[in-house]
Amino acid sequence: MSGAHHMGEAPARDFQLPGRSAVYALNGMAATSHPLATEAAVTMLRSGGNAVDAAVTAAAVLAVVEPQMTGVGGDCFAIIADPDGTVHGINGSGRAAGAASLDWYLERGFAEIGPDDIHAVTVPGAVATWAHLLERHGTRSLADVLGPAIAHAEAGFAVAPRVAADWARLENRLMKDEGARTHYLVDGKRAPQAGDVVRSPALSRTLRTIARGGPKAFYEGEIAEEIAATVQARGGLLAVEDLAAMEVTPVDPVVRRYRGLDIAELPPNGQGITALIMLGILEHFDMAALDPTGAERLHIEIEAARLAYACRDAHIADPATMQRSVAELIDPAFTARLAARIDRNRRMAEPGVPDPRGSDTIYLTVVDRDRRVVSLINSIFHGFGAAVVTPKSGITLQNRGASFRLVAGHPNAIGPGKRPMHTIIPAMAFRDGRPAIGFGVMGGAYQACGHAHFVTNVVDHAMDVQLAIDAPRVFWNDQGRLGVERGLSDTTFAGLAARGHLVYRAEEAIGGAQAIEIDWQRGVLIAGSDPRKDGMAMGF
Repeated sequence: MSGAHHMGEAPARDFQLPGRSAVYALNGMAATSHPLATEAAVTMLRSGGNAVDAAVTAAAVLAVVEPQMTGVGGDCFAIIADPDGTVHGINGSGRAAGAASLDWYLERGFAEIGPDDIHAVTVPGAVATWAHLLERHGTRSLADVLGPAIAHAEAGFAVAPRVAADWARLENRLMKDEGARTHYLVDGKRAPQAGDVVRSPALSRTLRTIARGGPKAFYEGEIAEEIAATVQARGGLLAVEDLAAMEVTPVDPVVRRYRGLDIAELPPNGQGITALIMLGILEHFDMAALDPTGAERLHIEIEAARLAYACRDAHIADPATMQRSVAELIDPAFTARLAARIDRNRRMAEPGVPDPRGSDTIYLTVVDRDRRVVSLINSIFHGFGAAVVTPKSGITLQNRGASFRLVAGHPNAIGPGKRPMHTIIPAMAFRDGRPAIGFGVMGGAYQACGHAHFVTNVVDHAMDVQLAIDAPRVFWNDQGRLGVERGLSDTTFAGLAARGHLVYRAEEAIGGAQAIEIDWQRGVLIAGSDPRKDGMAMGF
């Protein structure tokens, strides 16, 4: 799969151990984090819909059945590769309120905008993005693709195990808000358990309104007024004008090669180029020679990530206010300089601010019989977003504005109508100018690191897409301590500690991923879905 670079044979799955095989099919394929969403996508493909129709269908179903991760109150990004090789990037992230000036916050003594702060609520971009995708690239109407989501919201769905575990952890956040208690806690008291049947009548009414009236019915009129009123009642600045101004931005993906595979990411305000900076650093190491689950490989990867994320935090923002260009940040001479700072045996001190001049999401991917590939990500950021739900329309508002900085002169400082630095990023890999893999990794800040980890699993370690997803992960927490999944051995754990990392066993699984590979030679689609979630890949 990865040409001559890797050593030895491609690793095969051990059929004695729990796990799953990659899914192989000929005509169409979908990989999502929930069986009901995968089923809805495949049904859409079977009925003649294209990959875009199927992807939006799945995204809408996930907004109902994975409400802790995504919803109509969130944002959406996508990369689409057409059968003729044309590639489209779509930035569907919403903006801060028109009244949200940095001075307003500084004068009132704000030091930051926290995830539980009403000022973290930004305009929801998802509904506008779904409509844009269907209009420009789909074949079905918004009403057609929202059908399955409406049916699940109305008739009820059985809560899946991973969703139940997340929901239980977020009970206290939901208790604080009347709308959240009403719509997302059983009898306003507790989270539903796995297998409990949940109905979402308010959300189904909202989805019906959107199906009937299009995005206008969401961004103007009664729903928009309720969103603005809900935010303003808590002291937030979001106004109906801000919702009415929501626009989706078509963008050109940024492409950088990693050992023969061209990796496409969306440009800022997303963090996608962070993954490209990481891969640019890793190019300078013979990763294929290292044990894929050994301490040395993971150490080099984490050091590359720490450097890349320092670049992200210093430079990535709304493109209108960025002070360093994308080209400068992914420039080979700059990434070579960063690579030279890595000591194979020792964790470096804090990376500082490298200058080229001197947490919750769903991700899905779909491929149709014409080999159109869609890589789509939709999120409300933290679990249940801002944990503020509109009482009548049942919309969970995202807290994406928590990514803004309240620092004068910082490119990612909050400002009127500005887009925040964004963690959710879809990706696609190309080989010889054709799409090779639609992939993405969920998990808030982890995503860029997850993209690089997945790519090097596939390219350097010759793993199939399922093994590349299954492979154990490490990532640091807010305190800079390195979380290590239980899939990694005590030897690896000790090896990371010996190199100076503050390691601990991660309490929760790190991230989640989906991927579909196109084997053009044999005309086969090969897919993987992360066992860390409830989902599955399915083809026909």
